[in-house]
Amino acid sequence: MFTLVRSRVRTAAFALSAVAALAFGGTAATAATGAAAAPAAAKQGPTSVAYVEVNNNSMLNVGKYTLANGGGNVFDVAVVFAANINYDTGTKSAYLHFNENVQRVLDNAATQIRPLQQKGIKVVLSVLGNHQGAGFANFPSQQDASAFAKKLSDAVAKYGLDGIDFDDEYAEYGNNGTGQPNDSSFVHLVTALRANMPGKIISLYNIGPAASRLSYGGVDVSSKFDYAWNPYYGSWQVPRVALPKSKLSPAAVEIGRTSQSTAADLARRTVSEGYGVYLTYNLDGADRSADVSAFTRELYGSNAVYTR
Repeated sequence: MFTLVRSRVRTAAFALSAVAALAFGGTAATAATGAAAAPAAAKQGPTSVAYVEVNNNSMLNVGKYTLANGGGNVFDVAVVFAANINYDTGTKSAYLHFNENVQRVLDNAATQIRPLQQKGIKVVLSVLGNHQGAGFANFPSQQDASAFAKKLSDAVAKYGLDGIDFDDEYAEYGNNGTGQPNDSSFVHLVTALRANMPGKIISLYNIGPAASRLSYGGVDVSSKFDYAWNPYYGSWQVPRVALPKSKLSPAAVEIGRTSQSTAADLARRTVSEGYGVYLTYNLDGADRSADVSAFTRELYGSNAVYTR
């Protein structure tokens, strides 16, 4: 029996606080540059996702891996990990916060984000709780939820991003006098965000109170997500979200920590059971081509090539 691995750097959000299915080769966000993305080399198989801890690593690492057969990108979605949902005790409202490392990536989008998009890789901002009581599941009103959705969509537009990823961890609901999770909050938030950015990615890291509160007042927001994925690295767990298999990742691996044999087994199962997404976490700056090839051989029938 394997051990579920959940090893995201918990201090990143705390100590430093003071981020329709993907169409391969589609047009990247170009709000900041107006330059069209180059078509990615053709690739058949699941969408591969790479989370990057930008407190320690460069987003550009995602673009350094291609397939030996055909030269396509290994990764199709790069996730900036992570911005935060913080709480202002003065105004008693949630706000979007970027620590210094996330802010540096966004401020330098021309060199940190645009090169990935020009290769056909989508760049999404993950948003995470920050121990302050603010979370996606406890907005006290629809107006509050919509106001935070506007902050998210404004950031996507400002920095030329391709979407938002929700990760409902570390909120510590109740801190600073905030409320406990309610049934309407996340539904209002996702509904407003999808209305604000109909052509962008909204993904769900399937964990926390928000992930279990996708329906309210006759509205189910499951279909408003482009992707949902398993949050437990080294394991197989089908997200309980009403999306087609093409938009789900039951497999989750931490590159460099999940064994190559497990990564290969999970990739093989992804293909054999007809799922359309494969999630990876913690891509760093080392040459991880052996770890990456373990799953690309099963997903795409090719080894991965690392280029510095």
